[in-house]
Amino acid sequence: MGKAKRILVKSSAGNYRVVCGAGVLAALGGEVSRAGRFSSVHLVSSAKAWAAVGREVLGGLHGLKGVVLHRFDDSEAGKNLESVERIARGLVKAGADRHSLVVAVGGGVVGDVVGFAASSYLRGVALAQVPTTVVAQTDSAIGGKTGVNLPEGKNLLGAFYPPRFVLADSRTLQSLSHREYRGGLAEVIKYGVIADPKLFRYLEEHLEKALAREAGTVSYLIARSVEIKAGVVGKDEKESGLREILNFGHTFGHALESATGYKRYRHGEAVAWGMMAAALYGHEVGVTPADDASRIVALVRRLGKLPAWPSSTPARLVQLMRSDKKRRAGKLRLVLTPRIGKAGTYDAADMGTLKLVLRMTPQVARDGAL
Repeated sequence: MGKAKRILVKSSAGNYRVVCGAGVLAALGGEVSRAGRFSSVHLVSSAKAWAAVGREVLGGLHGLKGVVLHRFDDSEAGKNLESVERIARGLVKAGADRHSLVVAVGGGVVGDVVGFAASSYLRGVALAQVPTTVVAQTDSAIGGKTGVNLPEGKNLLGAFYPPRFVLADSRTLQSLSHREYRGGLAEVIKYGVIADPKLFRYLEEHLEKALAREAGTVSYLIARSVEIKAGVVGKDEKESGLREILNFGHTFGHALESATGYKRYRHGEAVAWGMMAAALYGHEVGVTPADDASRIVALVRRLGKLPAWPSSTPARLVQLMRSDKKRRAGKLRLVLTPRIGKAGTYDAADMGTLKLVLRMTPQVARDGAL
């Protein structure tokens, strides 16, 4: 096991740590013991995630007794209340009680759905997160947000429910497909845009190493992303203000996912499209300088070809964006960047410009020019 980094996340329900590094799964049993004494441990994963990391997870538990495995469909289309009910009923059948620990093992959907189930089961049981994708390790497993989708929009049901700990082993990322891995790097780019110009510049200079999964580069990117998110959510746990900047590109991306029935895009791919649209819209309304918008689009394009932009009309996409949970008083709000390394939330008052951007973004992404 390489050197682990322990990053504190502040929470009103109790602070917790994100343990990240290469090989940290070997310490899973120790983290469980450090988190408390539990009557049973329930590992909840998907068939795909468990096939990739299950052996290492069980090895890390060092023969801990009272361990039960549960699996469910972790496709985006399965991120719904039906999956929450299936998990909860499985916990009942396995005898999980209020002193049990539920451990989510997998990507962002696993963490969100299992976290929501844990927050509701017996009015809340202990939760731990073992994220196995780039998106989950850098973003969704940290900060306590859990939830499921409705047909009307993404993550409209959920709860803030922080885990006892997060264990992010960068070695698990080697099992990801190229598509899932590179899509996840969009979330890392996001952190550079909203909070760290040095990280953004590092990505511009070392993206090929990141895409090649060079161990040192990957470990640095995961840890730095966790540090940024921990800093933001520690200041704004319930998304009352500052935390909204973490959604740069997401309002656009969520609309694309909804428009295609959550079947065309991996989450990171939708965010990649969304960041280019947000950069372009920011430029068009005078918030984002042309040079910064161009750098954002150029870096995202280097991730590789994305699934096609949907055929939905701009009006339909705007309608879906209005379902986003960040709207206030009926107003659509977007996270934009006035310069790389800084972000804020702005009312999207100019619907004509927004619809124009929704028409232009596929062409800009193809041509690489504003």
